[in-house]
Amino acid sequence: MLGDILLINDMHKAAAASIHKYVKKDLKKKNNRYRYIAGISGESGSGKSELAHALAKLLKGDNIRVKIIHTDNYYKVQPLLREEWRRNKGFDMIGLDEYDWVKIRKTIRDFREEQECVLPCIDLIPEQVDKLITDFSKIDLLIIDGLYAIDAPDIDLRVFIDLTYQETKINQIIRMKESLSDFRMHILEREHQAVVSLKPKSDLIVGKSYEVTPASEYVVQD
Repeated sequence: MLGDILLINDMHKAAAASIHKYVKKDLKKKNNRYRYIAGISGESGSGKSELAHALAKLLKGDNIRVKIIHTDNYYKVQPLLREEWRRNKGFDMIGLDEYDWVKIRKTIRDFREEQECVLPCIDLIPEQVDKLITDFSKIDLLIIDGLYAIDAPDIDLRVFIDLTYQETKINQIIRMKESLSDFRMHILEREHQAVVSLKPKSDLIVGKSYEVTPASEYVVQD
């Protein structure tokens, strides 16, 4: 998203380094032309975009051309209309179905087939959706991040950040994407329920201290 603020710190870099090892190990099992996709999900303020960018920079150092796709660009309802839509439809409508999964699947398909693709791109300042044209034939690896990113089909590595919106309030305030009103807090609670439902799909889990653990070995921290 245009105008987004990234707060990349040493924890993001360390976690990205751990995930980088898993990606490189996976890539060794694939042929040279394999179109690899990593997905990163977590709640608002958990560091999805920061982790995606830190991982992309490491892969770039391996001469792997990486594209990051932010699934928050794929909401069915545009930013300027979304609050009114949510107020009219009610909190029960908040969740996975707010994404345009048809467009997300098309983006993945275009990447796999090395096609040119038109991507939605939200500009946070005017809150409008622009269009970005990208040539996937020049991209080797795709990173998809967002609340519900790991629910997308055909992903090779699914990463889940195990931090709740209650634990990331300071990051939300600093980034100031949306004010933390009572209405916004209700939205975050509904998103929390939807995001947590995706945790069983994960291959790797980033814990509260940002350590990376295979999902099968992960123990919930107090």
